[in-house]
Amino acid sequence: MAEIDPTEVFPNERTLEAVADGEMTQIHRGNQYAEEGDTFEIDGQAFEVVDITERTLGDMTDEDARREGSTDLDAYKERMVRAHGGEFTWDDETDVIRHRVAKLD
Repeated sequence: MAEIDPTEVFPNERTLEAVADGEMTQIHRGNQYAEEGDTFEIDGQAFEVVDITERTLGDMTDEDARREGSTDLDAYKERMVRAHGGEFTWDDETDVIRHRVAKLD
């Protein structure tokens, strides 16, 4: 367990703001960027990484998409294509790591 830079997990300002606002409580990434128990701060608010889970894109649900700030899985897929400049192709078998976080009191 360590204090980490939040940009190691959340790659851009939009995602950092969404976490700070409570609109985003997890992110799926291609690699693992934190350990369970790691903590970080955004705008003076403390957060903890509460779960790290290996998954595939095919495991993702509408609830996962909502936890990542999208309305549903279709909207999430479209966002991923836009975020990666159209070079992203959804493949249900692609391995990803879910990083779930929670705000600390």
